[in-house]
Amino acid sequence: MTLQACADLVARGGREGFAAIMAAPVEARRILFPVQAFALEVARAPWASEEPMIAQMRLQFWRDVLEEAEAGKARAHEVAAPLAEAVAEGVPVAPLMACVDAREWDVGREPFADEAAFWDYLDATGGGLVWASAAALGAGSEAEAGLRGWGRGAALARYFQAVPELEGRGRMPLVDGRPEAVKKLADEGLAAMTSGSVCRGELGTAASSPMLLGAMAPVLLRKVQNAPGRVAAGALELSEFRKRFRLMRMAATPAWRM
Repeated sequence: MTLQACADLVARGGREGFAAIMAAPVEARRILFPVQAFALEVARAPWASEEPMIAQMRLQFWRDVLEEAEAGKARAHEVAAPLAEAVAEGVPVAPLMACVDAREWDVGREPFADEAAFWDYLDATGGGLVWASAAALGAGSEAEAGLRGWGRGAALARYFQAVPELEGRGRMPLVDGRPEAVKKLADEGLAAMTSGSVCRGELGTAASSPMLLGAMAPVLLRKVQNAPGRVAAGALELSEFRKRFRLMRMAATPAWRM
């Protein structure tokens, strides 16, 4: 199994994620592609079947993959094998395992218990993955809080975009869907990203490259700040030109913040 298989999977998952990784240094892609492919596979697992037990089995598969990778073993699987190599190169397993555990929420039909549970979910499915990739690429523990903050904010922006689909599937995606509550979430997400962006200039180009996957999020969160109704309406998008320009600008400017 090769890194190309992960790259192909990420490309099928969306041009934005693929472009962000291709904008990263070549040496960082061996970490970013497997971790992002893993994230996509785990995110899809709960929705692969209407039968909860099958979804649970799919998530358990990834737990087993991670345990084996931590033990130095690799499955003959298009994502599991490159992921095991990334773990061998320093990707910590604990944040990846937390991501799998967080996706249990997607299997059920219960709303989040409270706002803290919602932010924990975003940290596990976004913040922890940014930190895990950056750690393997040379980021020190002093940068963990900032990297997680950036990842949480980026995960919130993606989640806002998914709200109409989640509601269409019969879920209650937000603890409080009132416009003022949605705006408050956007405020908090943007504050987390603003704080996290400070550490980017202190990291090397490779170590900060996982942050490229959240390049569009600050703009989307500002849109929600200005018009919270965009979330329910499914009106959170950027033009392809703006996406390309913003990504190129961020990739070319090490001290770029927001």
